[in-house]
Amino acid sequence: MLTVEKIGGTSMSALSEVIDNIILYNRSGEELYNRVFVVSAFSGVTNLLLEDKKTAEPGVYHRLANNEDFHQPLQQLVVRLKEINQSYSHLGLDLAAANTFIESHVLTAQGYLENLANILASGYVSREGILLAAREILASIGETHSAFVLSNILRKRDINAIFVDLGGFGDQRPFTIDQRIKETFSSIDLNSCLCIVTGYAKGTEGIMREFDRGYSEVTFSKIAGILKPEEAIIHKEYHLSTADPGIVGIDNVKPVGYTNYDIADQLADVGMEAIHPKASKPLEISGINLRIKNTFEPAHPGTLITREYVSVLKRVEVITGIDKFLLIDVYDPLMVGNVGSDLQIMQLFAKHNVSYTFKTTSANSISIVIWESDFKKQLIEDLEQAFEKTAVEPVAMVCLLGTNMDQPGLLAKSATALAKNEINIISAGVALRKVNIQFIIAREQFKTAIIALNDAVG
Repeated sequence: MLTVEKIGGTSMSALSEVIDNIILYNRSGEELYNRVFVVSAFSGVTNLLLEDKKTAEPGVYHRLANNEDFHQPLQQLVVRLKEINQSYSHLGLDLAAANTFIESHVLTAQGYLENLANILASGYVSREGILLAAREILASIGETHSAFVLSNILRKRDINAIFVDLGGFGDQRPFTIDQRIKETFSSIDLNSCLCIVTGYAKGTEGIMREFDRGYSEVTFSKIAGILKPEEAIIHKEYHLSTADPGIVGIDNVKPVGYTNYDIADQLADVGMEAIHPKASKPLEISGINLRIKNTFEPAHPGTLITREYVSVLKRVEVITGIDKFLLIDVYDPLMVGNVGSDLQIMQLFAKHNVSYTFKTTSANSISIVIWESDFKKQLIEDLEQAFEKTAVEPVAMVCLLGTNMDQPGLLAKSATALAKNEINIISAGVALRKVNIQFIIAREQFKTAIIALNDAVG
């Protein structure tokens, strides 16, 4: 059956395991084909190109954005990519071909970036569009490199692997991303080859404009939506588990066998993405099942995510959360009975492009939880001007998720477990569909709360 599969950056860096556990596992001959693999850049490469995802340490992009010389970090990048090439020579990589390819590719990118820098220096154009183009160009380098390396190694093993570069260097045709994918695959016989595809795809709309660092999942999703595979698969370095094993211990969790796209969205809402929600929608709408697999446990079936799945048993499927939230509490004695206070607050949030994850109300106050990274001082100043009092407090959120957990006493049992561990519930929420029970607590009690809930209801 046709599958479209994505391999993440951390898994890609364990390339030997990717080949043995994903590409070759239990397959030979023609069984190797009829598969499309969308690959991320090797771990850490996109950080060098753009910025470190965790620490925000600047990469090549920020040199250009700050009108600094970007040639030296670009050459340092080439050195690093050649080191990566060298580390995979034992797998059969044609080192000379890989080094020549990346040198040529980066040189082309450098020419594009120099042109953009000159346009920026002229002062005649908006910086936003030019800098977004620079991010697109730089981001594409990482996936083009990793896809070339993997396809080269497989061809050296007499596997008909095709390097599919959606990066579009040298292609001036004004394709949208979907058009580029359709045009590229129209000439490929999937039954007789294995496709290694860049996680970056060039398009007139700009894939980073909306998704930024989540673009490889979007490429994966779009390819699946166009090719209509029997199954879409994401290979990660871990299982989608009932709780975080790093918090509750590996012996106290198990992989989630089945869930649905609604729960996948709930996970994404607290940063525990099985897949980016905007990347999952084309799969969900098309009725394409998504499987999450652990690269390092190839025999395990992983987690199957479908549109229709609802657990037969009433149970909690996942206990999760994050400690990187802020609670914004807006108080005004004139709220009671007043129509439009909530609308006024939401208009200010929309004005500053800030989304929220949780909201609760009382007669005279509305409490809203946002990502700490989305905090904007001007938003708070606008709220303070419009209402009597606005308070901001760092918080954590812990959640119980499940496709069928409408069981009497679950909320009470969970709250009791938190109380026994002296964890005060700042706020709590349960929507009508009862697929997500949320507790807002103090940040320093986050891990204790996850353990307590896992012990009580996991």
